[in-house]
Order: sequence, then structure tokens, then C-alpha cells
Amino acid sequence: MVGAMVVVVAIVVALGLLGHALSTPNNPAPAVSYRQEAHYAAAQADFPILTPGSLPDGWRATTVRFLPGSHASWHLGVLTDQNRYIGLEESHDPVSEMVHRYVSAHARKGPDAHVAGSRWRTYTDDGGDRAFVRRTDGTTVLVVGHQVPRAVLERYLARLR
Repeated sequence: MVGAMVVVVAIVVALGLLGHALSTPNNPAPAVSYRQEAHYAAAQADFPILTPGSLPDGWRATTVRFLPGSHASWHLGVLTDQNRYIGLEESHDPVSEMVHRYVSAHARKGPDAHVAGSRWRTYTDDGGDRAFVRRTDGTTVLVVGHQVPRAVLERYLARLR
């Protein structure tokens, strides 16, 4: 009887684990289209709205948001083919405020980088975030990736138009 009980419990546990594995998606964030929102934002914002000309194969946009008005801001979040998050943020906020908000209050400044003809300041934090930031004509652009290699972020920056 004990042997039969062990077999029944083992079957129930195996079925439970299989059911959980089949019901848990690998990529829970659905893809969104960002082009229409970017078009709207470009018409409303008093700063140029940046978007990637295209996303690499396997990447997908997951969040897009434009907040109009005197404190306008643009956000585009994407997941890489390795399911690593990259966020693009634009606003008139100062660099220090953007770094504090999107990277860390304790972010460390790294060496400047030159990508696609633009100079970017770099920041990192202890949690694995890496950011590239530039300020041009009163607009701050920040691109942050969580545990995203520097080279991947630089390739993404080169796609921004």
C-alpha cells in the first residue's frame, strides 16, 4: 500500500510540474506597435522623438508611452532576443534626474562613448543596469539596459533616428 501511495504521489507531482511548465510562457510581455504612437508624439513634442529604424530579429517592443504637455516625455521599452530589457527615455529633465530615476541614485559615471557620431555619457549601477545618456538642445535622451552587454546597447543606439 505504501508503494502504491508513493507511485500516485509521484504521478501527481509530475503532472503538476508538467502543467506549470506548459502554462508559463517564456515571454509574458506581448509585443506592441510603437510607430503610430511615435508619429503622434513627433507631432506633439517640442523635441525630436527617437525610435529605432527597425528592431533586430527576435526583438520586440513591449511598452510605448508619450506624455504630452509642459513636461512631455517619450518612452519605448523593448526586449532583446535574449529577453533583456532596454528602455529609451526622452524628456527635458536634467541628466542627473533621469539617471537617478531610470538607473540608480548611486549610479557611477563611466567613460564617454562615441556611437554613430554622437557622444554619450555612460553610467552603471550595482544591480546590472548600464545606461547611455546625452543632452542636446535641452533634451535628455537616456537608454538603459538591465544586464545588457555594452556592445548590444551601442548597436541599439546606432539604430535610433
